[in-house]
Order: sequence, then structure tokens, then C-alpha cells
Amino acid sequence: MEIGKDNSVGLYKKEDKFTINYQDLNTSNLNTFRSFSFQNLNGDVSDLYKLITDGFISLPEGNIALELPNDIIELHYEKNYGQPTVQFIQFINKNRKYVGKSQFLNKKQVDKIFGKTNGKSSLYERTAMMNNVHSNKPDTSASSYNSGNKNKKTKK
Repeated sequence: MEIGKDNSVGLYKKEDKFTINYQDLNTSNLNTFRSFSFQNLNGDVSDLYKLITDGFISLPEGNIALELPNDIIELHYEKNYGQPTVQFIQFINKNRKYVGKSQFLNKKQVDKIFGKTNGKSSLYERTAMMNNVHSNKPDTSASSYNSGNKNKKTKK
């Protein structure tokens, strides 16, 4: 399921896995599309969005490296036309020889990719809340028990 897309970069969700697809501008073959995936374990998708957009506020001096199970992703920031932009650099299978690079993206494009403009960001923001509900099962039963007490009070 597509969460958001801008030009050649898109974010997709399949079950509990999130994938960023992009056209690799680092190859001579412009039909090369690459992707990297991660799971939304601890609100990772929201964290990635926040990490990227924080970099727009104050441009990091070097690249920000993220280690995924299969790849290393670096966020590379550059000012284009005076506007901060970010590029995904992917070291495929964690090998520094095989490098994929996305187009440069500005804040508006990142918002679009992460589904902020079409409301689909709720697909990963809500997931985090659902996980909390599941992990707090004892609380749920406690709260229903409390509501039982409330009913007794109203009967008095």
C-alpha cells in the first residue's frame, strides 16, 4: 500500500514492513529502482521522519548513518537553491562499493512521501498506538473494573 510518493521516491507499507523505493541516480541506467525496508518497531517511521525534518532545521555537518538489517542508509543534506534538501544514500548489503542514491528532496516532498499531506501518515502513527493498546491489556481490564465501580457509585 502506498503511503506517499513524490517523483521517483515513495514510501510503501506491507503488513508490518515499510519500504522506501527510489530511482537510483547513481547508475547510468535510469530505470534502476532500489529500495530499503524496515519495521515500525518503536515508532521507527515517525522517528525517521522526525530525524529527516530535524536535519532541515539545522543542517548536520556530516551524513547521518542509519543501520538497517540489510543495508546502511545515510541521510545526506545539501542546500539546493538556498533550500535544505536531503538525499538517501544506500550502501546495499552494507557494502560500500554498491551505492544507490535518491534524488534530493525538500521538506514539502518529504511530507508528501511520508503521507503527511494525504493523511496516510496515520497508517504508521496509529500502528504505534495500537501496539500500546495490546501491550496494556492488564490496564484495559483494570479500567473496565473501575468503570464497574463507577456504576456501583451511581446506583447509590
